Amino acid sequence: MKSELFYKKPKTILNRGTGFLSGYTHSLNSYTGCSFGCSYCYVRQMPVSLFREGEWGNWIDVKYGAAALLGKELRREKAKGKVTIFMSSSTDPYQPIEHKEKVTRSLLEVMVDDPPDFLLVQTRSPLVSRDIDLLQHLKDRVRVSITIETDSETIRKHFTPEAPPIQARFKALQKLAEAGIPTQVAIAPVLPSGEYFPDKLKPFVNRICIDDYFMGDGSGGKRTKKLGIEKKYAELGLEEWYGPQAYKKVYKRLLNRFLKKQIFISQSGFEP
Repeated sequence: MKSELFYKKPKTILNRGTGFLSGYTHSLNSYTGCSFGCSYCYVRQMPVSLFREGEWGNWIDVKYGAAALLGKELRREKAKGKVTIFMSSSTDPYQPIEHKEKVTRSLLEVMVDDPPDFLLVQTRSPLVSRDIDLLQHLKDRVRVSITIETDSETIRKHFTPEAPPIQARFKALQKLAEAGIPTQVAIAPVLPSGEYFPDKLKPFVNRICIDDYFMGDGSGGKRTKKLGIEKKYAELGLEEWYGPQAYKKVYKRLLNRFLKKQIFISQSGFEP
């Protein structure tokens, strides 16, 4: 998918943590818009998408001067007290344009020089491994959360055709683990997966977060329903995987390979 690019200079870069992210003092988005354009993305039903011309995934705002702005705001907020940051809540900080623009890398450079108390990096892109050198400097102040919703490429292509292949994410996970970066896997949202999915995760992480449309879209599943995701499950004959109890199937499988204390459900798994 080729996205139209816009270069904009934001007035602010740190946003107050609210709702699902109320455990954080701030959220930080390197870009506005996301070229992965996942079919189930809850941001499709948020104002940033609804009041913008063009389909979600077809446009991206590149935040010009983001690093300088973060440096200024971070100093101000740290002077007030503890600062915990979720990056990113409504875009992927490592979507393809990051290869060229390096906005996310520039933000990490600022945080290496002036670290927040905690940073969670949420992505589904293997490009995150490019920044291992910076992430290592943050030590235990950072956690990288890599979305791997399924172990099936067939399922991935049905729901997120523009997102990175599953195997590439596993390779990034391995690189992060070898580099000693605190990491978790976010099975979020839960998509249909195989019985041996937990076995594939076990070598690389000891922390898993499970989330679904009903706990994690910020509206009890109403936003997701408006996107017609339930119909997609029906078309694939996978109705048993859609519903507020479906995540328990994966949870039970995970318990065969992980300790209960290593498995987090929804919001608790993303907390600082």
